[in-house]
Amino acid sequence: MTRAAIIVGASSGIGEALARELATDGYEIGLAARRTDRMRQIGTELPTKTYVATLDVTDTADAREGFFELAEAMPAVDLVIISAGVGEANYDLEWESERRTVDVNVRGFTAIATAALEYFETQPDHASEADGHLVGISSVAAHFGNGGTQAYNASKAYVSRYLEGLRARQASTDADVTITTIEPGFVDTEMAYGSFWQCSPETAAAQIARGIRKKRTHAYVTRRWRLVAWVLKALPESVTRRLLS
Repeated sequence: MTRAAIIVGASSGIGEALARELATDGYEIGLAARRTDRMRQIGTELPTKTYVATLDVTDTADAREGFFELAEAMPAVDLVIISAGVGEANYDLEWESERRTVDVNVRGFTAIATAALEYFETQPDHASEADGHLVGISSVAAHFGNGGTQAYNASKAYVSRYLEGLRARQASTDADVTITTIEPGFVDTEMAYGSFWQCSPETAAAQIARGIRKKRTHAYVTRRWRLVAWVLKALPESVTRRLLS
């Protein structure tokens, strides 16, 4: 049976790079995002069959419906990756900026994560022996608060903790669903906040794909960011604030 993956947030950045990486591995790809024309262009460049769904995760009901319609149109989906996300500096605490970050990174993420698990737990046929694999793209920023990007960092902390909670839930269910948290550092995308240890989306995608193959529960991208996360968690908040200011 053909392996198939849905990538939400597939029109640019890490999501687009993952579509290309996984298609090279033989996955049929469901591309889901707002930019329909861009996804269609990406689809023409992939070596496997692709499917396109126009989704705006801020409209949670419509996004969930679109997710299920996309999954139904594809061979049994084995892998769902939630890469959709926004983030911008907002030192003036403009409400619309904060609201959109929460709408996409928290509400939209949760809508798709719960839809993916519902699909995995009710769909009997998969290409692999397991029931499915959910991957969420969080961030090393989940480990600290930062002035100006407070909503982004907090939303990524939510993503990491929510996925952790889903793993705990899976331990008490009959479904065999792997749940992976990916925490990148700086990746060269439109959302990049710095260049320290920055990697390309292609490098990030290759490392994420490796984590998917190994069914890891957690991975940093690149792996050296594990050290940064460990240091940030160990330092007092006052010291972290001085380092990041």
